[in-house]
Amino acid sequence: MPPLRPREFAAAVLRGQGQVTFLPSVAAGGVFCLALTAAGWEYGLYGLAGTAVGTGAARLLGADRDRVSLGLEGFNACLTALGLAAVLGPRHLSTALLALAGCGVVTVVTGAAGHLLGPLGLPSLTLPFCLTVSATAAAAPGFRRIWHQGETLAAPPRPATGPTGLGPDDLARGFLSGFAEIFLAPQWHVGALLLLGLLVASRRAAAVACLGNAAGMATAWALGAPAAGIADGTAGYNAVLVALALCGGFLPARAATLAYALVGAAVATAAGPAVAALLAPSGGPVFTWPFVLTTLVFLAAATSFPRLGAHRRGAGPAEG
Repeated sequence: MPPLRPREFAAAVLRGQGQVTFLPSVAAGGVFCLALTAAGWEYGLYGLAGTAVGTGAARLLGADRDRVSLGLEGFNACLTALGLAAVLGPRHLSTALLALAGCGVVTVVTGAAGHLLGPLGLPSLTLPFCLTVSATAAAAPGFRRIWHQGETLAAPPRPATGPTGLGPDDLARGFLSGFAEIFLAPQWHVGALLLLGLLVASRRAAAVACLGNAAGMATAWALGAPAAGIADGTAGYNAVLVALALCGGFLPARAATLAYALVGAAVATAAGPAVAALLAPSGGPVFTWPFVLTTLVFLAAATSFPRLGAHRRGAGPAEG
């Protein structure tokens, strides 16, 4: 089992960043890295280091070389490092050390999830990231050396409040921030760079992502979500990921799967507040739980609908 050469390892790390959006693209990964740095140099560092640690840990443990090279062992670690930085604060030494450990742990969780879901023909998606960081966020207030946020984030679920009217600025900011929130960043200019990365890697994927984002925002507005929740991008990012997964990611890109994907995007958006209510008592953020749950259900159902095409099994470029 020869190790990856430095250039191969660097390419695998960048592909790992690209695989967050199902794109095993070195170019996309490079642009994504730039986008994270635009959110703050700490987040650029956490994202890149996290992906590198996850990729290296998987290879050290003997993970399939092709999976490692395609970035399939890096994207959950990237999100884990970013998630811990967002929850615990990026400028604490304890956060950095915990993020490094978490990236090793999520590699193990990824292996376990693949072992359990693989025989069902289902990918693990970002389930390892969600499990690892949600558990850490719930436990962190119990440990004084890693919790620096004062009071716990736990709170009882509350009904939505605030105006629902949307202006052009809200729509534009919400659309771009929807891409940024995939990497847990709220800034619209970060989202613009991430959209550029999608365009560099695949215009088709970028178009599907834009349609998914629009479907999520439209669903949130139609259901009466507060304008602030749409303008900050939180109504769109799970919808983007669902659309990418169901149209071109794990199902072939065609008219039928695009319609299926947009329905899934709407469902994931509607599921967001339900997940938030379930996690509120523990203080855990929503992360990409709506995407994971919706996509797994829709992929499992797709085997019953021949017009949607064959579900891609095994490790492939889109098994993100």
